[in-house]
Amino acid sequence: MPVLSEVLTALDALWPPERAEGWDAVGTVCGDPDAEVRRVLFAVDPVQEIAEEAVRLGADLLVTHHPLYLRGTTTVAASTFKGKVVHTLIKHDIALHVAHTNADTADPGVSDALAGALDLRILGPLVADATDPAGRRGLGRICELPHPMTLTEFASYAAARLPATAQGIRAAGDPDREIRTVAVSGGSGDSLFGDVRAAGVDAFLTADLRHHPASEAVQYLQPDGQTPPALLDAAHWATEWPWCEQAAAQLDAVSDRHGWGLRTHVSRTVTDPWTAHAASAPLTSPVETSNTPGAPR
Repeated sequence: MPVLSEVLTALDALWPPERAEGWDAVGTVCGDPDAEVRRVLFAVDPVQEIAEEAVRLGADLLVTHHPLYLRGTTTVAASTFKGKVVHTLIKHDIALHVAHTNADTADPGVSDALAGALDLRILGPLVADATDPAGRRGLGRICELPHPMTLTEFASYAAARLPATAQGIRAAGDPDREIRTVAVSGGSGDSLFGDVRAAGVDAFLTADLRHHPASEAVQYLQPDGQTPPALLDAAHWATEWPWCEQAAAQLDAVSDRHGWGLRTHVSRTVTDPWTAHAASAPLTSPVETSNTPGAPR
């Protein structure tokens, strides 16, 4: 059996911490470097549900995509929800390791896994990493659909292939527009609208799209007169969960090469914070007064 330090060396080779953004908090949060590792659990969020799942599984290492302490802390007291996670893991000799933005831009990375879940053909990165001579690393991916679809059809297709969440998939643009090419980016992607327009794709699938940036993006006047890309907004967790399966397979391959015999597992616990969704009723027209029940105020 390998010890934790050996497994962490392998994880850092897959997702080098120096490739993380400067604001990020990646790497090992807790764990004894000399402890043996037999079972590894992969998950998106280091929340209490996942810590307890790791305990039930008998995991020695939990690898998550999201950091536990992104902005730092002055306490790990168990009276705080993050401190409780740390206490749970340490009590049961479970290490915690994070691969976040260093996994986003990796080859393969988070967006490769997202594209794979949607059965898209990857053409290249959306924002290329200038330090990669092969031109494969970078943020997001530019892809082709398996066959042309309308925006409505592609939204339904994505909803059926990504993990189920309360949100599902929202779309912005002409519902009947034909979609052949799409940019994808796991996690929050509305900072990439300029790169998406420059890529010339028909649509952009990502998560956490806010009202004003999304509204401006679909109204944008393209210099060539073309219609700006349509938008598809999925749940943040759903766009990043496919990476867990990809990452587990990558560690499996390392384990096989070294003869470690690791057992890797992927959590299927839905840790998306949204738990229910109610579809809106169409707004009746005209709205006569602001006192009309259900009318916007």
